[in-house]
Amino acid sequence: MNVVRLELARGLGRHLRAGHPWVFRKALEQVPKIPAGSVVDLTEGGKFVARGYFDPHSAIAVRVLTRDSRETIDAGFMARRVRQALAERRSLIDLTDTDSFRLLHGEGDGLPGVVVDLYAGYAVLKLYSAGLTPYRHLLVEALKAALPELKGIIGRDEVARDDVEDEDGRGTGRMLYGAQAPELIPIRERGATFLVDAWRGQKTGFFLDQRENRFLIRRLAKDRDVLNCFCFSGGFSVNAALGGAKSVFSVDLDPDAIALARENFTRNGIPAERHDFLAADVFKIIQSFKDEGRTFDLIILDPPAFAKSQKAVQAALDGYASLNRQALALLRPGGLLATASCSARVSPNDFMGAVREAAFKAGVDLALVEERYQPPDHPVRLQFPEGKYLKFYVLGAV
Repeated sequence: MNVVRLELARGLGRHLRAGHPWVFRKALEQVPKIPAGSVVDLTEGGKFVARGYFDPHSAIAVRVLTRDSRETIDAGFMARRVRQALAERRSLIDLTDTDSFRLLHGEGDGLPGVVVDLYAGYAVLKLYSAGLTPYRHLLVEALKAALPELKGIIGRDEVARDDVEDEDGRGTGRMLYGAQAPELIPIRERGATFLVDAWRGQKTGFFLDQRENRFLIRRLAKDRDVLNCFCFSGGFSVNAALGGAKSVFSVDLDPDAIALARENFTRNGIPAERHDFLAADVFKIIQSFKDEGRTFDLIILDPPAFAKSQKAVQAALDGYASLNRQALALLRPGGLLATASCSARVSPNDFMGAVREAAFKAGVDLALVEERYQPPDHPVRLQFPEGKYLKFYVLGAV
């Protein structure tokens, strides 16, 4: 292992010693001209601080893999990290009626920029840094060794720059190992069935981080008229219907997502014709319902990330406040609002503040019923608060 030594700007070593995994270009005394993926040792005053990989295309120049100078970045290192993550999942997640979960969650599992989602025996490997490209084959071998029953591995294109969060994960996949995966992979989640487009779907094809929240909606939806905004492939909608909702109205701008949501109803034995599906702009539909005087008992808001960059945070907060205010105009007295944010740059306090402002302007008193974040297969290390991205609140109109 050839290692390049990079000196940190004075005083920055303590953040890495504390466990933060990112080093920005401006934190280096000099930015070297070395290939993406080069192993580098970060030093302060000539003394070793941490070891990671280099990305010349990102504002995050180095991502830390270890703070142990004796640890070599090789096949054995990757295999250990994968085995450890798998053992943690199996000990923390109830998989009796679920066959899909996140196996590797980047920084949360000590492999910054690496995401692996398991879908019914197929792994989807997504790399969020060009610096990871040289390690792809090591990760594939580590997955094969840890999961002998693996049917195949789909690779999704990595991005050259991840400091601006401007990609939606729609790079077409390719088989890296095993049998050709079907165009749509049927998975089980808490007893429900969903079809996942792991080849072209957003991110890796499904939002596994909302698994427990979808199950919560199943419990809360009984005898309620439900509006699911930004429904994607109908995860919340299916669970609402399985939970005994009187009606479910699913809205998403993407016609393909709506078609898949309808198919997911059928797959779960739910007559799709008894519910409503519409490919349309959520904001326009909410306004249309308001004009009609139509209301609902349970409204679900799970929009895409509003803050694509740090400078967009205030606009995102304004957007969340506006969206929730408009939705509250459709909520019946005694109804429930389930609202989410997946913007990592929007803190839980700021998101709750936006919802509070929305309630004030809508003239609705809300009480917090449930406050949730991402599940155990999306771990957040305390030294990396940026990893706490998902906020999910259920609030009751009182």
